[in-house]
Amino acid sequence: MHSSSLPNETVLQIRDQCLCLAAQRAARKLARRFDRLFAPLGLTNGQFSMLVALSGQWQPRLGELAEFLAMDATTMTAAAKTLEKRGLLQLTADQSDARARRPVLTEAGRVLIAQATPLWRAEHGKLHAQLAKTQASTDPKALAQLLSQLG
Repeated sequence: MHSSSLPNETVLQIRDQCLCLAAQRAARKLARRFDRLFAPLGLTNGQFSMLVALSGQWQPRLGELAEFLAMDATTMTAAAKTLEKRGLLQLTADQSDARARRPVLTEAGRVLIAQATPLWRAEHGKLHAQLAKTQASTDPKALAQLLSQLG
């Protein structure tokens, strides 16, 4: 054993008890699952989430959308530009601050979300059924509440 190596029992403790590691692993697995689901539509799960957030009445600035989706500003800008190039959203100047931009869903974006939503509903139903057989909570509000308490 190298002098800088952690004791095996510490490695196992972190592997088995670390909430951050467990959340990261679960998030990656869920992301891959929904990426596969949306692949025939040319969407990732992140793009789906962004487009859905823009499909209602809310008209956020890019920064507000980034905050909602827990993304940094640079990643949000790159993601929005990718969707803009595909014609799924349009970046418009904010009326009160021309430096700020607001992403607006295009008709093509609305059509794509309309195609993706039934896929999401079906997959989400399967996921709920699978999780209901375990001790895992299927209520996203429970996770959101936990995360808000952690800061």
